Amino acid sequence: MKKYIAEIFGTFCLVLFGTGTAAAFGATAPDTLGVAFAFRFILTLMVYTIGNVSGCQVNPAVSLAMLLDGRMEGAELGNTLYLR
Repeated sequence: MKKYIAEIFGTFCLVLFGTGTAAAFGATAPDTLGVAFAFRFILTLMVYTIGNVSGCQVNPAVSLAMLLDGRMEGAELGNTLYLR
């Protein structure tokens, strides 16, 4: 259960801060780099915060890659994608 709570927290932070930065600053040319750095910063922070608990798969594409690489089972992938 800790793993799923950590994933929900990580996805929440990524959406709140990453998308919030994009909405606050807009997608104009000078601010695009700032938005990219915001997403990079929050993802790095989540890797260090919840990485040891859940593997920090806050993106469904990462979960699919983990399944194809053999690091995750199909049932676990279904549970992870169902929570999002």
